[in-house]
Amino acid sequence: MQLLLKNIRQLVTVSANGGLVKTGNGMSDLGIIENASVFIEDGTIRWTGPAHDFREKLRKDADVIEARDYVALPGFVDAHTHLLFAGSRENEFAMRARGMTYQHIAEMGGGILNTVKATRGTTKKELKKIAQKRLDAMMQQGTTTAEIKSGYGLNEDGEIKMLESIYELEKEHPMSLVPTFLGAHAIPPEYRDRPDNYVNEICERILPYIAKRNLARFCDVFCDRGYFTVDQARKILTKAKSLGLQLKIHADELSNIGASSLASELGATSAEHLEKIGLEEITRLQKAGTVAVLLPGVSFFLGHGYANARGLIDAGVAVAIASDFNPGSCMSFSMPLMMTIACTQMKMTPEEAISAATLNAAASLKLSDKLGSIEPGKQADIVLCEIPDYKYLAYHFGVNLISKVIKKGTILEFS
Repeated sequence: MQLLLKNIRQLVTVSANGGLVKTGNGMSDLGIIENASVFIEDGTIRWTGPAHDFREKLRKDADVIEARDYVALPGFVDAHTHLLFAGSRENEFAMRARGMTYQHIAEMGGGILNTVKATRGTTKKELKKIAQKRLDAMMQQGTTTAEIKSGYGLNEDGEIKMLESIYELEKEHPMSLVPTFLGAHAIPPEYRDRPDNYVNEICERILPYIAKRNLARFCDVFCDRGYFTVDQARKILTKAKSLGLQLKIHADELSNIGASSLASELGATSAEHLEKIGLEEITRLQKAGTVAVLLPGVSFFLGHGYANARGLIDAGVAVAIASDFNPGSCMSFSMPLMMTIACTQMKMTPEEAISAATLNAAASLKLSDKLGSIEPGKQADIVLCEIPDYKYLAYHFGVNLISKVIKKGTILEFS
């Protein structure tokens, strides 16, 4: 199967010139080609460049898109989501509007545990049905790859049900999915007074089973005050690493207790949130090569401080942005909206936001050798936007500017 995108108004390649991640000033270089063409064969990008230089032979059955009205970008990579859940928490949203905090609601027994109750009571079949609708909507907004965390089961059966659902969705849905085990998302109500026992349960029973069945690529821990301590997180992540899982960590969101330093110590692929990160921890992340996954929608939705994106970028840390789509702290999966918030509230430039939502996001999932940029040899995940310039994408917010989505070289049709 061949597909030619020809005469593209503006091709935003996000090329790192052979590299797998962008840092510092490199995040501002989007490798833009005006009046470009992209040649795709069997789902892989074979050629990119100025349209007048295209010389490849097309088969008679090749598809051709005249793209002179479009800006082409890599499909967005949403590198941090909690997409698989049942129920909703609009009542908590209303409570926060009346002045209550996220932490206070959690201390009252709400928050994550509300969603745990709803998700435990939902069958795998129904969970997948809910997730499929969300994945369809995400793809219509340009997301072609998403990480999905477990963490709303908080027991062996519930966590395995979630991971099996993600595993099956990966085979059944066009979206590329990356499963992450987040059994240490909160202390389950059954273990409220004995959290170390739950940590032991994760290490001795749940993690070995997940690793044996290859149900997750990453292990994550919510390490923060009121959730899991640094020592508990170290124990879980060290066990996960010994079993062959890559590491992530929810770090420095509500307080700075040393979680991002633990990410650096253990060589985690990514540290995520980082709203409370300090300058020393930023330096450690840079030295460790850990990707900082920032979640602008969470700060916007909860009304608390934003991560120090400028400090991280200027220090040479690879910065990604993601939606953190979940029912409690960011009920949105629009990556263009996350880019807008990153630009307006975190002082990132439109160029940095695009790099963060594509190549660097793929790097945070160990996928930037295949995804995140429009370069020969990479998977053909491309979005076309009928806009005058790439900067327009974050500028015109609140509407869907994605005109066409190409996944693995196939033009997707949405009902």
